[in-house]
Amino acid sequence: MASVSCPLQRTFSRPATSRVICPERLWVLSVQRYGRDRGFSLYFPQNISSSDSLYDATLTDGDCRLRVTLDPNLNRLVERNVFRCGAQLRHVSFSPGESVGEEEEEEEGGGGGGGGGGGRRRTYRLVSVEVAGDGGGEGGMEGLTPGVEPERLPWYGAQPDPALTPGPVHLERAQAPSLLPLRARRSCYLPLWNNQDYSGPAWREKPNAEDSDQDVEDVRATVTLAELQEDFLSRKGGATARRGVARGVLVVRVLNKSRVMYYGKSDSNCLCPYKALLEVCDVSGCVCVCVLWNSVCVSWYGRLRPGQVLRTRGFRVKESYDTRDHQEIDGQGKELLEYRWLRLEDGTSDQPIMIKLFSTSQPETHNKILPLSVVVCTRLQIVRDSSCCYLTNTTYTQIYCTGSGHHSVMPYRKLRPVRQFVQWLRSVDDRQVLSRAVVGGYFIYPPPPVSLDAFMKNRKGELGLLRGAELKWEAERLQYRERRSFCIQATVTMVTHCRKGMEDQCLVWTDRPAAFSPRLPPSSPRLPPSSPHLSPSSPRLPPSSPHLSPSSPRLPPSSPRLPPSSPRLSPSSPRLPPSSPRLPPSSPRLSPSSPRLPPSSKLSPRLLMLRGGLGLSNGKSPKRRLFSSAGPPRKRLTLGTHPEEENDTEGGLWEASMEFLDDEDDEDDDDDDQAFLTAPSSPVSLLGGCRLGLARVAMETVPLQYCPASREQQAIAVEMQTGEFQDLRCCGGLEDYSPTVSYTQTGHYTLTLRALSDGVMVDAVFLPGSSAASTPSGPSPPHGPSHSDHWFTILTHGGFSAHTPPPAPADLIATASQLSNQRLVCVLEVCLLGGDRLEVVLSRAFPLRD
Repeated sequence: MASVSCPLQRTFSRPATSRVICPERLWVLSVQRYGRDRGFSLYFPQNISSSDSLYDATLTDGDCRLRVTLDPNLNRLVERNVFRCGAQLRHVSFSPGESVGEEEEEEEGGGGGGGGGGGRRRTYRLVSVEVAGDGGGEGGMEGLTPGVEPERLPWYGAQPDPALTPGPVHLERAQAPSLLPLRARRSCYLPLWNNQDYSGPAWREKPNAEDSDQDVEDVRATVTLAELQEDFLSRKGGATARRGVARGVLVVRVLNKSRVMYYGKSDSNCLCPYKALLEVCDVSGCVCVCVLWNSVCVSWYGRLRPGQVLRTRGFRVKESYDTRDHQEIDGQGKELLEYRWLRLEDGTSDQPIMIKLFSTSQPETHNKILPLSVVVCTRLQIVRDSSCCYLTNTTYTQIYCTGSGHHSVMPYRKLRPVRQFVQWLRSVDDRQVLSRAVVGGYFIYPPPPVSLDAFMKNRKGELGLLRGAELKWEAERLQYRERRSFCIQATVTMVTHCRKGMEDQCLVWTDRPAAFSPRLPPSSPRLPPSSPHLSPSSPRLPPSSPHLSPSSPRLPPSSPRLPPSSPRLSPSSPRLPPSSPRLPPSSPRLSPSSPRLPPSSKLSPRLLMLRGGLGLSNGKSPKRRLFSSAGPPRKRLTLGTHPEEENDTEGGLWEASMEFLDDEDDEDDDDDDQAFLTAPSSPVSLLGGCRLGLARVAMETVPLQYCPASREQQAIAVEMQTGEFQDLRCCGGLEDYSPTVSYTQTGHYTLTLRALSDGVMVDAVFLPGSSAASTPSGPSPPHGPSHSDHWFTILTHGGFSAHTPPPAPADLIATASQLSNQRLVCVLEVCLLGGDRLEVVLSRAFPLRD
């Protein structure tokens, strides 16, 4: 039973009203999703939500746990990853619901996970809530009593069971609530972010004894597929004559297995709305499709694999089955599909193999896909583009990975190409593979066309050019990790170059400094906007005065900062899977290539190198320097490898191949005569709700190096937000991992765009050194079109030329004035990273000619 001092106990012990409010902090331990049914209008009579999903959550106050249902009006908080596992809640408002008997839940759900003790239990609905720090980052349990194990806390309202011995387990197991959905007749929960995976213990439990019982004497088939087909077509009866159920025993071998298909509808009360397809054959040489329906699918799907021999009875025969994929439609449009990009090598080509991998209903296997993993993908299909091709799923695609025990038992290990691959695998140097590995980060493939005409032809009915307000409206409709592509006409008003982790150094160009000048109090000195010169006689800013920038104001210390970036693989934002070596702390930093000017030299306020902007943390004032495009080009940096990788051999390629055989330099700040200026907060939002994008690049956008020492934690951090606390607490933040070498060399650019239609401002990240078009992906020589690395060709190709060294950032910033007043058609990849964090990446920009 909950403690007398328990916040939940104090909340619900107050006089009964329509709503009760818990004024103290609560934490979210889990979030679970399921499809609504015909009883929705009874539970929520006044709700007009168009979503087909309902959410149950487990909350804790540190003393006990409570299961609640979210009011459908709060669904948007989950869809934006604001209400998430690990989130801290305040001012939670509950509405008492109907009392539910354990017997009713057992009857409705088929006995899946009921509690003990019988009786009736009051349920609660969460109707309003404040989420602390709704930035959508990874959750935490800050403020919870140290040492508390949330999964062992007693349930609120649970009475001790006299059959149990008193103690911690006594309280933990006392009248544990049912683990079934609270507001719909469903036998199990759906995955949080897609409908193709399975979720919950029901999928892993062994089938009932009556389902798997076999007579020892009756092990041979009494009917074949050929006989079933002949009898069915001739309509003579025979094996199929008894009430539509075939008589006899059928022995078949599984050839292929499909993903799980969820077909639940809001107007249906089906307990197990799941199905899966099996392609099977038998000794007669016939092949047919076997459909696992409902509870049979839940009980048997996880236990079946290609190559197994099955003995079946009690089946029906139908003429045909439509095996085409159908996308479920809900009130908000097409179902979101989660996918990831894999870049593989098999030793048969200099080019990598690109796979756009959707869910295959193998969540445990997908979690093991890491750099140096050996994967076998079956039943893929090829997709051809004008410039390249890649592989993707079919209905029967399955994937088998190192560490899952598949390679030693699957029949493919005896194929000659597989044996040749294993021989090649043993000759590969692990360190060379790691040097090419990438984890997470923004990625787009195939690369979009490099001409405006070709790009618009490939849009195929998608939205055309949008106004700035329309772009904002579309962005507000996005769900967590959903990515969409939009086009606007805009001009560039500012260009910033920076590197993640080096925000104290950046390069800025702006064409309208006056437009970004901050408003200062009358006593604050400021440089006159008409004065392009700085000389020793110019007024110096006292230390107590705010630092000025001709490009953008600096946020005061009290300004809110963005929360840490949230992890995970997007359903709609493509993310490359894991990889690359870390940089040592002594890695050389970028230094200016242009000579310093004496104090009397003319200084352009439009071109700056700024130290201490973007979250100045070292207390040093930044210095302004002039760069000239005529300066010498910057030398390319030589980067070392992290010492941990040289010693880490666990999970190497040699060990992976054995699975097939089991069964067989900084600058000193010494220029006191320079004017003190602060970098813009990359760039600061000045227009409130009329500005889109992030003030600084998110960690989800930056490609990361693979860290073998914490491979599992990194994989969880890159994946999408988990719905269970036990999965959340074992992973760190993305900030714990270093960017890749290619990103460290080139950094990122932020282009501030002004929509020509209505002046809406967009801060778009541009990654010219990390694009698929500019970065070699394997041991092959550079490929892709060659071009001269100036602004317009870089923007139209989406990156630097792969045939020449990338230009120095200072040189590009020095020539950014080419973009001034130039009308561009900008292709923006927009992704909601969680909460109010909106990632906007510029993938292409095509100049418009008069």
